[in-house]
Amino acid sequence: MTPKEIEKYKKYISDVKRALAAEKRKFGFYHDGRGMRYYPPKAYIKLKDYKGGLSYFKWFAKNFPDDMGYPDFLLEWTFILFVTNNLRNAEQKAFETFCANTYLFDKFFDRPIIHIDKYEFSNIQNPSYAASIEYSYQQVDFKEFGEWLTHYLQSEKFKQLSSKFIELQKRIKYEKNSDLRSALINESWQLSDEA
Repeated sequence: MTPKEIEKYKKYISDVKRALAAEKRKFGFYHDGRGMRYYPPKAYIKLKDYKGGLSYFKWFAKNFPDDMGYPDFLLEWTFILFVTNNLRNAEQKAFETFCANTYLFDKFFDRPIIHIDKYEFSNIQNPSYAASIEYSYQQVDFKEFGEWLTHYLQSEKFKQLSSKFIELQKRIKYEKNSDLRSALINESWQLSDEA
């Protein structure tokens, strides 16, 4: 990366932080209807400033505690946790990434994406969103992460939790009783606590 590119990414991060801070001053909270809060991790990864990225995610978790994030954002979070040796948290974030889009890891590993007949409550959960992800295990910076992620995805814990998640999503899709459907949705989101 050239010095000019480095400065460009640093300025970009600074501009986003400045815009978010201005919103907080103006509204008393982060309004961020444009979703700027999701952009800096990509720049931190390009800069290989993983410590800065980790600090950003800590800030994000504190200021947006109910924000699930987008699947690629969660993948970036998982990656930064991995490279900063926060492996236990990286496992949990990897499972959250899977729950956000069950097809994303297939795309990351260049495997065929096969649609699953299950509940997908938004366009970020479908195969076409996963197909747009730009990260791959073949990228130099992601090789070790890809090896670790492969190992995690083959673990009994992940296999059990992911199977349960998919089974719940299949049941949710066809459940007509609203109370039972709500209970199934809550149960599926609580799986992250077990990851």
